Amino acid sequence: MSLRRRGTAAVALAVAASLSLAACSSGDAGSGADSGKKNGNGSKSVAQGGEDFSNAAEETAQMGTDAKPGEFPRTIEHAMGKTELKAKPKRVVVLDVGELDNVVSLGVKPVGYAPTEGDDGIPGYLAKDAGKPKSVGTINSLNLEAIAALKPDLILGSELRAAKMYPQLSRIAPTVFSIRPGFTWKENYLLNAAALDKQAEAKEQLSAYEKKAKELGAAIDEGGEKPTVTMLRYLPGKIRLYAKASFIGTILEDVGVERPKNQQINDLAAEISPERIDEADADWIFTGVYGDAKKTDRSQAEGNPLWKKLDAVKQGQAKNVPDETWYLGLGVTAADEVLDDLDGYLTQ
Repeated sequence: MSLRRRGTAAVALAVAASLSLAACSSGDAGSGADSGKKNGNGSKSVAQGGEDFSNAAEETAQMGTDAKPGEFPRTIEHAMGKTELKAKPKRVVVLDVGELDNVVSLGVKPVGYAPTEGDDGIPGYLAKDAGKPKSVGTINSLNLEAIAALKPDLILGSELRAAKMYPQLSRIAPTVFSIRPGFTWKENYLLNAAALDKQAEAKEQLSAYEKKAKELGAAIDEGGEKPTVTMLRYLPGKIRLYAKASFIGTILEDVGVERPKNQQINDLAAEISPERIDEADADWIFTGVYGDAKKTDRSQAEGNPLWKKLDAVKQGQAKNVPDETWYLGLGVTAADEVLDDLDGYLTQ
């Protein structure tokens, strides 16, 4: 899987493949937000755990390139093998919000982007710097014809999201896949940066984030006893308490925020029912909603008398937070905004 052919015949083949796969789409409204089903690209969803939860970050950290800064051609080792880039990419297509955050933070305006199902497009926190990338379907139903029409010279995505689409994508342009989105966001960032020849910039931004997280942790410590924090999210058909193997879980761990025992697990989240909403008990409860709140069990859960008895609720410390950064962000820009939000809540 070295050099990716991008000739007319290859693009035509990819377009034909896209038409045959047009019927593939996800019927699960929450699949873009780590549901439990396979998506229309033939890959498992982010929520499914297994062995990848224990080794994905470590494996991704071993990927990348040995090329020196500015050196092209360069070979990128990634989740699907090896890809050769003849020159520094200029027309980049990103297949998820994590990759979008990554490239935009590095000063790259992508030409194409696949948002989550039901999303309005570019997340608000990235809109100013993302340019105007064309839609290439959604993360669970990619439009290969639209991707090919953009004539990209690099496609960034993940094995978990689109493994079965990789052969067609790699015929359109050099394609680099991480293993999965989510708690591996830092390693994914460095992998994407290696393809863009921007490793130094990525390391600098991660260093700034980590410094900011430590300073926030120290400020929280100065306030006395550390408060516990629950991450509660409402999705269609699901209520989740987000745990350690999640994007927000890594941020809270970097800050040193205390978590209730039921969220100190090496998994994405623990699921509860509206009748068990008291399991969200903590000093602070930060709630997110994926999509339309009316399509979730939020009103039922927060209408439960047990909810009203929680200390965080009685103290006014149950707060709604932006879902697009706290849960869907998956990149350094979103992580930085989460730190600002936490600072506003926990250091007052």
